[in-house]
Amino acid sequence: MASTLPADDVTRILLDLFSPAHRADPYPLFAQLREGGPVHETPLGIRLVTRHAECTAVLQNPSWGHNQGPDGAFRGGDSFLFMNPPQHTRLRGMVSRTFTPRMISGLAPRIERLVDQLLDDMVSAGETDLIAALAYPLPMTIVCELLGIPATDYPVFHEWSIAIARGLDPEILLSPEEKTRRDESTAAFYDYFRELAVSRRDQPAGDLISALAAVDENGDGLSDTELLGTGNLLLNAGHETSVNLIGNGLLALLRHPDQLAALRADPELVPSAVQELLRFDAPIQLIPRDALTELELAGELLPPGSGVAVLLAAANRDPAAYPDPDRLDVTRFHGRQAAPPRHLAFSLGVHFCLGAGLALLEMETLLRRLIERGITIDPLTDEPDFKPNVILRGPERLPVSVHEPARRRA
Repeated sequence: MASTLPADDVTRILLDLFSPAHRADPYPLFAQLREGGPVHETPLGIRLVTRHAECTAVLQNPSWGHNQGPDGAFRGGDSFLFMNPPQHTRLRGMVSRTFTPRMISGLAPRIERLVDQLLDDMVSAGETDLIAALAYPLPMTIVCELLGIPATDYPVFHEWSIAIARGLDPEILLSPEEKTRRDESTAAFYDYFRELAVSRRDQPAGDLISALAAVDENGDGLSDTELLGTGNLLLNAGHETSVNLIGNGLLALLRHPDQLAALRADPELVPSAVQELLRFDAPIQLIPRDALTELELAGELLPPGSGVAVLLAAANRDPAAYPDPDRLDVTRFHGRQAAPPRHLAFSLGVHFCLGAGLALLEMETLLRRLIERGITIDPLTDEPDFKPNVILRGPERLPVSVHEPARRRA
């Protein structure tokens, strides 16, 4: 099905999506694209894929992969996130043998202690920035502890992560200063991580880097370049996306107090609520793919090398997949015979998010402890500032007041 939108309208909507003025609420723009067709050509030479069915088809087909060449609207990387099978299969398999569900579940006590510590600090402060006080330090601390990074180095890793995450956006959106910060931060991270990896190869320390450095499958292990790329991926996938999940998710609940009240009335809804929060406001708005061979998309045959941007956030609000999609409903994924389609916030197929289990554990623990402790959080602004990022979208600051019943703190 061809786009019904004039080319000028597609260009206008695309420019609006890239504009910081629409960062707080891009969903009306996604709706215009989705209603105008499942796929749209753009002046960037890529196509925008907007609907749940077509986005799912792209994500589940490994022939939609990543062009390893230097050209393109999006900048890739050297982690397995930007690799294609069989290289992707080999490397992800090695990492998966260390980053296991059992390892993640073993983090539950530590995550709960950290959540309580951060909530204690917020209650003591009374008024604070939810992003700086909670959304950043929770996943940052966990991923750095996993990687074996000393606590004294967390602040610099935070700064590197911000610059690297912004650098994932299309090149045309980045200022020369942002490109420089991205490249310098990536180089600094690699220098730091290279020294850490060498140290762990010689003297294992029981952390994830030691485990990755020790991987040996019939004489095949991670090269230094692969280890560095994997560390970069774990830092950003394990940190920046979780920051946005917490920030977007809590902001959505604060804006929908009836849904937060439903959670307080029935804490059993917490796991399904997290799934709904991911659908409602995904931490990753879009991801690029390239045709590795001739492929059909929405009735059109595309040559090898054709690039698309899979609009995860648009697909997650597709009314063909989710009734009343612009309504937050914490019961949507809970105990129904006819379950709704899987949301795309963690992608699908061979590139399904490796850290999804950890992100879910962090967010579910946070919501559960908020409810159990009876903590109330009230926004101090109706319009929080959002980060400039297009792909990894979330609030930059969220001023709140925090209160806990005196009987709990006594």
